[in-house]
Amino acid sequence: MTFLWGVSGSGHQTEGDNTDSDTWYLENVSPTVFAEPSGKACDGYARCLQDVDLAAGLGLDAYRFSVEWARVEPAPGVFSAAELDHYEAVVDHCLSLGLAPVVTFNHFTSPHWFAARGGWLNPEAPALFARYCDRVAARFADRIAVAVTLNEPNLARLLTWLDLPPVVRDLERATLEAASRAAGVPRYRAANVMLPEEMDAMADGMTAGHRAARAAIKAHRPDLPVGFSLAIIDDLVQGADASVRDRKRSEVYERWLDLAREDDFVGVQNYERLTYDASGVVPPPAGASRNQMGSAVEPLSLAGAVRYAYATTGRPVLVTEHGMATPDDTVRAAFLAPALEGLHEAMADGIPVLGYLHWTLLDNFEWIFGFAFHYGLHEVDRTTFERTPKPSAETYAALVAAYRDLKVP
Repeated sequence: MTFLWGVSGSGHQTEGDNTDSDTWYLENVSPTVFAEPSGKACDGYARCLQDVDLAAGLGLDAYRFSVEWARVEPAPGVFSAAELDHYEAVVDHCLSLGLAPVVTFNHFTSPHWFAARGGWLNPEAPALFARYCDRVAARFADRIAVAVTLNEPNLARLLTWLDLPPVVRDLERATLEAASRAAGVPRYRAANVMLPEEMDAMADGMTAGHRAARAAIKAHRPDLPVGFSLAIIDDLVQGADASVRDRKRSEVYERWLDLAREDDFVGVQNYERLTYDASGVVPPPAGASRNQMGSAVEPLSLAGAVRYAYATTGRPVLVTEHGMATPDDTVRAAFLAPALEGLHEAMADGIPVLGYLHWTLLDNFEWIFGFAFHYGLHEVDRTTFERTPKPSAETYAALVAAYRDLKVP
């Protein structure tokens, strides 16, 4: 099998005006944990084919994008043929340019009506999600290369292990309370703003949702690779006591890696490495280069995350996201070669890695952080929406060309 080289992105973060979604609703209530609303984002809905062209121009052969459930099913049981046409056109344009379409069926955002029913806490949620996936799969499962049901269902739990100020947690709760009041419902719930006491129940709903979605997609095309993506930090141990690191793995990854054993692959999304001792996180050394999340720039974190995911699941790995938040593109460009070399070494050791999809093509809307974080290979003018390639785009294209004939073990 030929290795897939590509880029990864999501609908809500790039498309703009996703007005029927839960995230749009949360961005626009008061108070809100979101630094700013997504608004037009990157104007990516109108420019979707142009963005596929940009990816093809880098010499890539895969393009990951998400279908926005809120657009396809804006009201319960009401499916938009025009929106299915829109996403089908993206699939067909990818194929016309030699890009394998990697489609995410749910990249955090869901319809407003779904959140107003309690989101993944609703006992009917898995069946509702499967119904939507069935409609999308019926339209173009025959032409896509990979199906990703859910994006980072473990992220909320992972964020409890990061050093976020308590005010963020308080504001998340206030945001959901404000949304519930505005919608006139007892509990308005979303996948990217969760309450700690509900995380296990939300995870139960998403677990059942993934299984139901996988069955719905496979019913249309049994041979289509189906899985989900996980946020995985490369967690190391300093000293002999691994208890803190292992507790984190148990809380954040274990249930999802167990679930991934049922799938065709496990999607790995890695951005950083953290080191733990018996007391907790070991701070980066003084003077270490840091990304916008505050962690040290560690190119080999990708290989570490991939090795862990494969060792735990035994499933082939698809790197569905990897990159860096930094306003200094020279740091991003320098980071790519050693990261990919580490991945190549993992493959040489026999780990079946199906592909690498860089996050992301464009600087975009990064959830609660708004437009402050920069992950893109292209800069986007916030007024004209013009896309301008950064030096890292050329660097990535050159590395892809150099690795072009890489084969999956």
